[in-house]
Amino acid sequence: MRIVYMIAIIISILLGLSSRKYSLSLPLFIAQNTGDMMWAMMVYFGFRFLLVRKSLVTAIWLSFSFSFGIEFSQLYQAEWINLIRGTLLGALILGKGFLTLDLIRYAAGIMVATILDKVMLVFIQRRYIKRIC
Repeated sequence: MRIVYMIAIIISILLGLSSRKYSLSLPLFIAQNTGDMMWAMMVYFGFRFLLVRKSLVTAIWLSFSFSFGIEFSQLYQAEWINLIRGTLLGALILGKGFLTLDLIRYAAGIMVATILDKVMLVFIQRRYIKRIC
């Protein structure tokens, strides 16, 4: 399962970065919301990768806590952390400024990732059961 989650992480990153790079070519709604949703999906799949034997609920709660924690940390605007946010990697991980709308985007991303995860698990279990029989 770790391989599946690693692939999901990579796809989430690629789609998220692509949504930023090609935002002018995408419909406005998708361009504005996809990057943050993909970031939250990557966080979810990251927790599933690290905690593969834990429940989906654990991954959901950790993903919400981490994503919302990062967003609320953007209310803190000290010089040292703003220097980190000023770098490409720092901006991608920590963001730049608090937006309530981002919390909704993160929630949507985590929910979509959870649904995809459940579908993947059912698909893999069915294939496994067919192999045994």
